[in-house]
Amino acid sequence: MVSGALYDDGSVRLDDHAVTLRRYYFPLGASKRIPYGRIEAVGSQQMGLATGKLRLWGTTHPAYWLPLDLSRPRKNTLIVLDVGAKVKPAFSPADPAKVLELLHQRTRSG
Repeated sequence: MVSGALYDDGSVRLDDHAVTLRRYYFPLGASKRIPYGRIEAVGSQQMGLATGKLRLWGTTHPAYWLPLDLSRPRKNTLIVLDVGAKVKPAFSPADPAKVLELLHQRTRSG
């Protein structure tokens, strides 16, 4: 059962147990739910052309996968989750500082 949201901007949701990236899987747009215990590290970086600024869905870098986000070109920060896989889920929340704070409190990287 999913508990109340700690953060939700329509694209990403953090609850007591996991991160949910909406519209993650191409082409169906299904969500990806990642329990905090699976997250080995959390990183952030400024977005540029090579790191997803203009990428609405998918990847410009073979190590990252970005869920659909039509507002990404207006954002500046990319958050990358290391889940021990070759391709890391990455996303651009509306409030990156809040998301990073919550992730660091709930993961091994904190």
